[in-house]
Amino acid sequence: MATSQRRDIGRTVLKSTITTPARRRGLRPALTAARLLATAVALAAAMALSACGGNSNPLSSGNGSCKGDSNQLTVGSANFPESETVADVYAEALRANGFTVDTKLNIGSREAYVPALRECSISLVPDYTGNLLQYLDKSATATAGDEVTAALTKALGSDLAAGKPAPGEDSDAVVVTRATAEKWNLKSIADLAAHSAEVSFGAPAEFSERPGGLPGLKKNYGLDIAADKFVRIGDGGGPATVRALTSGQVTAADIFTTSPAIKQNDLVVLADPKHNFAAQNVVPILNAKKKSEKALRVLDAVSAKLTTSELISLNEAVSGSAKTEPAAAAKSWVQAQGLDKPIG
Repeated sequence: MATSQRRDIGRTVLKSTITTPARRRGLRPALTAARLLATAVALAAAMALSACGGNSNPLSSGNGSCKGDSNQLTVGSANFPESETVADVYAEALRANGFTVDTKLNIGSREAYVPALRECSISLVPDYTGNLLQYLDKSATATAGDEVTAALTKALGSDLAAGKPAPGEDSDAVVVTRATAEKWNLKSIADLAAHSAEVSFGAPAEFSERPGGLPGLKKNYGLDIAADKFVRIGDGGGPATVRALTSGQVTAADIFTTSPAIKQNDLVVLADPKHNFAAQNVVPILNAKKKSEKALRVLDAVSAKLTTSELISLNEAVSGSAKTEPAAAAKSWVQAQGLDKPIG
């Protein structure tokens, strides 16, 4: 198939897909000037809406949550389903342990919820270790899990605190079909590198320039994707990317590890032993004034149960055919994990 045809197919697939708005995918790439401008416009619009009496801004109500009883917490979230669901999980487990908890969900990106956390509009929010580290310290180079966690602890400063990261992470991954993995006996990204000349790769446009994208794959593994075999698909590992992969339009793709599509389509995630992609473990981040031994004990118990497999299950419940509300999915999960009762 000619290169121009393949690129056109990628565009056609993308046009026919409704992507998930601002999901974690929109938070992963380095911020461009356009993204910064878009964020500023969004924040200005939210402020204007609040001033006019609108109620769609989650931060428009309340005067902050750092004053008063330390058992009163406000859990926030970013504006994508996985973040909302994990926030609801935190809220359910904390309530079961005597905390009075309300939620302010769907706040937006880090540019919105981190300042809200610092100023006590919210007390707590779920985040991802690698992305939060890059947000707080643009010069950070750590990619391995323990190194990222250590660097993040330092970057949080005195006004923020973290619980223990969960074993579950939602990171970029090089994904292939089961047929391709068996054909070439693929286990890791290094195995795929031996077939570079035959590989077409599907990912968002910025993946071709990001340090952890094509440049990193070439540097760390020797996976050298020719420019005319890089297929730009703009849904960040979503349905269009999955269809391009399963239909054979691309050989490999950048898909996030908690995507239910991996299990649903029997796809294979190639191992990344050199940590080309930074660790993205789910971690609870608190305003330091709301940190308590009791709260951390509850949050750490939640994190211990929150594996990548469990994140996928939660995502399937919320974003799959069942279309379960995040709060309902979170409540069921907390009960199933035995976290709906006081933790000793």
